[in-house]
Amino acid sequence: MSTDSNRSDFVERVVKIKRCAAVVKGGRRFSFAAMVVVGDGRGKVGWGYGKANEVPPSVEKAAKQGDRRKISVPIEHETIPHRVVGRCGSAKVMLMPASEGTGIKAGAAVRAVCEAAGIKNILTKSQGSTNPVLLVKAAIDALTQLRTRQDVERLRGISLS
Repeated sequence: MSTDSNRSDFVERVVKIKRCAAVVKGGRRFSFAAMVVVGDGRGKVGWGYGKANEVPPSVEKAAKQGDRRKISVPIEHETIPHRVVGRCGSAKVMLMPASEGTGIKAGAAVRAVCEAAGIKNILTKSQGSTNPVLLVKAAIDALTQLRTRQDVERLRGISLS
């Protein structure tokens, strides 16, 4: 019961659906792969990649996988604490904090990650590959590198004032 109510709180964004064809004796057999970003809009976000013979089951599988691999994102004043760069393959994503009222300045793939995480104001720049799957992975990589001031103080054992 409680999982259903928690499940309705999650933001689920389908980033990409790919159609794959396997040539068999009778012709072509199609299958589908879906990339989904899942988040609660309050600092937790994850991504999943699911494959199936139809679109709905592939999206379900991807969402289930994304649910399992969520990460926590430190959000301060509806933006991120500092500038960070994430990489995946040839894709590079730079995330920069923005002042209130800026909104999410990002392409479709990185925007889905930011919205699912609950980030309201952010500037982004993506370089290299334009593959949505790589961009999502690079954006998640960047978000895992974020540290708050308290985290840095605790890790270094000093006070930053």
